[in-house]
Amino acid sequence: MLIDWRLDAAGVREVLRGPEVRDLVDGLAQQVADNVKVLVPSGTPIEVRKYTTDRGAATVVVAHVQAMAWQARDGVLTRAAGFVGLEVKAWQR
Repeated sequence: MLIDWRLDAAGVREVLRGPEVRDLVDGLAQQVADNVKVLVPSGTPIEVRKYTTDRGAATVVVAHVQAMAWQARDGVLTRAAGFVGLEVKAWQR
């Protein structure tokens, strides 16, 4: 039996740009931000910045001069993402 299967790129694009994916991404980003708050000193500003590329996206920012050191030493963002089941990988070009 031969099955003719084709990827509907336009349909996939529509789903990725849709409100359900946007809500999922925004919700996960907020969960990561909430998790970071318990890993850094009280009062440290944590921001969720929402944006769109070819799909909904968000960035969690630790807006503190020590943030890079906390990530390098303790992996605060990596750990916070892991707590919600996200897998963090090195960025590749």
